[in-house]
Amino acid sequence: MAKNALCIGINDYPGTQNDLSGCVNDANDWAEEMNSRGFTVTQLLDSQAKRAAMIKAIGGLIDGAEKGDSLVITYSGHGTWVPDSDGDEPDGRDEALCPWDLSSKGALIDDDIHDLFTRRAAGVRIILISDSCHSGSVTRGDETDLDPGMPRVRFMPPQAWMKGPLPPAALSAVKPRGGFTRAGGDLLLAGCQDHEYSWDTSFHGRPNGAFTYYALKVLRDIKPTTYQKWFDAIRAYLPSTRLPQAPQILGSRSARSFKVFR
Repeated sequence: MAKNALCIGINDYPGTQNDLSGCVNDANDWAEEMNSRGFTVTQLLDSQAKRAAMIKAIGGLIDGAEKGDSLVITYSGHGTWVPDSDGDEPDGRDEALCPWDLSSKGALIDDDIHDLFTRRAAGVRIILISDSCHSGSVTRGDETDLDPGMPRVRFMPPQAWMKGPLPPAALSAVKPRGGFTRAGGDLLLAGCQDHEYSWDTSFHGRPNGAFTYYALKVLRDIKPTTYQKWFDAIRAYLPSTRLPQAPQILGSRSARSFKVFR
């Protein structure tokens, strides 16, 4: 049974004036963790993470997997939205990831990712971890590791890269597309709800995404055995007063009880 991971991190977004600081560190941190757990890791960092390259890497990972294999895909970068073109989104928007060449090639929308995931063979386990997206509130959580200040949110306003008319400005309150969490083993761990922002910040003088930092912190310190226990431990830190993002776990009950990265 093979274990393969793809770790994507994008700080640099040419032409948008919306660069980030902690995403490459996130990808390197996830890669280190995956390597320590016996995964074969591929990384796409900054200009390597063009839209076509992301599609090729995700598709290749899935197409090459066989029954019993485990795949982990981590993404740290901006999230955005585009007008829904096929009528499957109640709010008229498709959530999307932002590749390095977003300004020229466009976003990688949830429909695209859903289509890639449907190519997997029976019995292949896919875990998607996304530290990106939209805004929220609620105040609690331990912030002792967090450096002063709040550099950036990981949301790319459509106006920064998209031309043409946009849907109304009100943010969605619906859950992410179900295609991320199809029955049979797929699991999505997300840095926030799809109407919230994930924060790009700094801990002990080093830039990181808040969700990535705390997810890895509790994974190493507490050593949770299942994804649900891991998620519950993350929620001891997020949301907090200065980090108003509520991480999400989306998947079947059986998927939530899977052993972490097995």
